[in-house]
Amino acid sequence: MQSGLRVMFRSRVLLAPYRPRVSSAPRALRASTVFSRLAHTKRYTAEHEVVNFDDATGVGIVSITDHAQSVLGDVVFVELPKVGSKFTQGDQLGAVESVKAASDIYAPVSGTVEEINETLAGEPGLLNKSAEDKGWLCKIKLSDPSEVDKLMTFEEYKSTYEE
Repeated sequence: MQSGLRVMFRSRVLLAPYRPRVSSAPRALRASTVFSRLAHTKRYTAEHEVVNFDDATGVGIVSITDHAQSVLGDVVFVELPKVGSKFTQGDQLGAVESVKAASDIYAPVSGTVEEINETLAGEPGLLNKSAEDKGWLCKIKLSDPSEVDKLMTFEEYKSTYEE
């Protein structure tokens, strides 16, 4: 039995080594695909808002944090800004009402609202199911992208409510 295994292993060693298939796209083109994924920056505020900023478009997607929705409880109403509204960082952007309380939403960045999540009008509970993804509030075209750098990373934000 052992001699059979030795023969099997020896035969595998003699086979040509595996070489993965390389894309026919030029190397520079493949690298740009990787870098486009790194253009998103997710930052948080102490007031429990989060903005997912895309460097390429200059647009930030604003939502409340998952921690905020868990503290609020079942969301029953969401007030959103109007498309075209202009906000300065820290201005009241909207409000969220739950069975426990109502809470204001503040603009994490300055800019103009380009789009709102219309789904939240008929399904406010989406904030509880997917606060930072499908439950996004609005998309803002930033007037000063450097404001994103002044916001907190996830680790910094998490330390504010764990203390």
